[in-house]
Amino acid sequence: MAERQIESRTLTKFDVMVVGSNMIDLLSHISQLPKMGETVIGDSFHLGHGGKGANQAVMAARLGARVGMITKVGDDVFGKMTIENFTKEGISTDTVFIQKDQSSGVAPIFVDKNGSNMIVIIPGANLDLTPQEVQGAAERIRSSKIIVSQLEINEETIIAGFQIAKEAGTTTILNPAPARPISDELIKLSDLIIPNETEAEVLTGIKVEGRKGAQQAADKLLGAGAKQVILTLGADGAYLFDSEHQAHFPALSVEPVDTTGAGDAFIGSLAYALAQDQSLPEAIRFANLVAAISVTKIGTQASFPTAKEVDQVKSSLL
Repeated sequence: MAERQIESRTLTKFDVMVVGSNMIDLLSHISQLPKMGETVIGDSFHLGHGGKGANQAVMAARLGARVGMITKVGDDVFGKMTIENFTKEGISTDTVFIQKDQSSGVAPIFVDKNGSNMIVIIPGANLDLTPQEVQGAAERIRSSKIIVSQLEINEETIIAGFQIAKEAGTTTILNPAPARPISDELIKLSDLIIPNETEAEVLTGIKVEGRKGAQQAADKLLGAGAKQVILTLGADGAYLFDSEHQAHFPALSVEPVDTTGAGDAFIGSLAYALAQDQSLPEAIRFANLVAAISVTKIGTQASFPTAKEVDQVKSSLL
């Protein structure tokens, strides 16, 4: 069926442009995650905004970045809510497309009393975002310092955006999540690949256990053409690898309440920091701080701090 794009506005220069997904999160808090076939009674329910692309865009915008979003929603109430949320967060919606007769993406999320989570995503209209639509947004990509993408949309759509970015000298960041194998073409188009240990294992076939496993997985990605790799390992922090160097950035010690969205907080804040011309090591330290703050609150985007909030708490965490 026909699709339409929301009304166009004047082209601006962006710090961060996200080619990615949006979801409505259906978040349930329960005492423990159910076993197969088990029914449990939950403690609370929250409807919120999510999707890895949207999360990372919101995180960068909360910190003060000029952010644009290339994505697609369904022609339904969730799609309207998503566009309204982007507008509220100060994110450009010039290239948010609306697909007729399709649902918007949704993500049922279950979080237990320890903050561990289990997530199912139903992409809906996200998978209808086409390479041609991304190519139609070429000027917005070229006007951006950083382009970020994830794997909740089709690979050929990501490749279309990254090809435009590479031709323009725009830095490309790939968050290969949810985990699935990807082509060497996409790896080579990525200036920076940021998987967690599960995603790195899917990409490389190497089990990531400690620094040695992280090094082996990163070496395989670098050998496939990645320029730099950051492996995020939760409580073990993050490792940075390139062809000549490696470095470890310890996680900050906090009492987690809800880890949902912590990885997106890391990537969105990293993109923001790089757009502000911080060095990559500085940006990783900053992203570790922001991610640590996010896990101390319930929710996904609801847990993402503003720049003012980061300034207020960083002295107690660093």
